[in-house]
Amino acid sequence: MAESRKVAVIGAGVAGLVTARELQRSGLKVTVFEKSAQLGGTWAYNPKIETDPLGLDPNRETIHSSLYKSLRTNLPRQLMSFSDYNFNTNIAENGKLINFPRHEEVLKFLNEFAKDFGITELIRFNTEVVRVRRVEYEEDRWVVELKTDELISEEVFDSVVVCNGHYTIPKVANIPGINNWPGKQIHSHNYRVPKPFKDQIVVVIGDGPSGVDISRDIATVAKQVHLSTRSSETEVSKLDNFANLWNHSKIDHVDESGEVIFLDGSSVHADIILHCTGYKYDFPFLETNGIVSVDDNRVGPLYKHVFPPKLSPSVSFVGIPYHPNG
Repeated sequence: MAESRKVAVIGAGVAGLVTARELQRSGLKVTVFEKSAQLGGTWAYNPKIETDPLGLDPNRETIHSSLYKSLRTNLPRQLMSFSDYNFNTNIAENGKLINFPRHEEVLKFLNEFAKDFGITELIRFNTEVVRVRRVEYEEDRWVVELKTDELISEEVFDSVVVCNGHYTIPKVANIPGINNWPGKQIHSHNYRVPKPFKDQIVVVIGDGPSGVDISRDIATVAKQVHLSTRSSETEVSKLDNFANLWNHSKIDHVDESGEVIFLDGSSVHADIILHCTGYKYDFPFLETNGIVSVDDNRVGPLYKHVFPPKLSPSVSFVGIPYHPNG
């Protein structure tokens, strides 16, 4: 009987857990490598933030999760379920059924999924993948270099599945004059709670789901919140039921006086600019000699967003489809 192929799955978030289950069901020998001490990926809340609030310093200690404390899903629990494994549909708060789960419930769901399908015992926690390269003279096998408690080791696998997520490396807005703007800047990756924004005038860049959500969260304590959309035609208007939350067009420029000037002609003297502008794909551990690359934040070439034709089936990616939101 032929020996099962050994497969390394990088990351124990949603993509890694589902991938591990399906590979194990197919009779393959699966090992999941997880850098942190728990599964869940971006759904594992961490109150810590990075030393660089924009997340641009390459020497910073990287915090994987981008969750903020008040976050709920923007999809109902029925759609957050897997096709054969459902969310609890009877969760109530203050006597009311809750359709949009909090992040704590999503993490609980993932832990239960991993336990019920025997995935937890496949995971090596606190193990970082620092390098993946082809075995010399054996192009269909891969050396996976691992770091655990400062110790480096290597293992050889027949296949590698990359599931390391894409909500960790911030992408910031390129705004004319920003280098001379005197206020504070932060990326949503390092937003956790509204308290630091108390009595501040805040400009939020990006009107995606998290941009709108964080704007509402901050508006509970801030003096003013101004949400800058992607559109150049948006007119200034109050947003929702907040007296201190405005909708604006795209930012035209900022200047050294602290002013933020919008394309709609309005301007504000802001204390903080918060970038809710998305994330970059990043695979610093993967060596493919240029076969797979990230160009304009697109990973390719990938067939069906999964398989690089020249490396298939020994390398694949799960969880790539764009568009990650900030």
